[in-house]
Amino acid sequence: MKYTYLAIFEEDTEQSGYSISFPDFQGAISEAGNLKEAQYNAREVLEIFTVMFEDEGREFPNPSSFKSLASELVSDGDMIQAITVDTELVRERERSKVVNKTVTLPSWLVEVGKENKINFSQLLQKAIREELQV
Repeated sequence: MKYTYLAIFEEDTEQSGYSISFPDFQGAISEAGNLKEAQYNAREVLEIFTVMFEDEGREFPNPSSFKSLASELVSDGDMIQAITVDTELVRERERSKVVNKTVTLPSWLVEVGKENKINFSQLLQKAIREELQV
């Protein structure tokens, strides 16, 4: 599912950065050192909250309007930005995430493998897929 909610980016002049909040989700906050990082963090926070709401079967809040949030802006550097996330893509990304595993092998086998330019990770993945027939 795709969801779009408005984020408020409040410029923090003391910290030279931004604090980010989603008024429609209590506790959905973050901070960042610059605007690009703030946009990335905002998307990440919204992904976490929307996936959590789906998993818990919670009812999603109605998205606020730009007009209703404009009164919450405090300084000229503050902004409102629509952030869209797709929870299906978030879940697929998590399923496809590569995980580092430690494998114990005899040292002679490692040496022979290196001499023959064996990609141990690739070979192990292939062997596991064949074993599991996936």
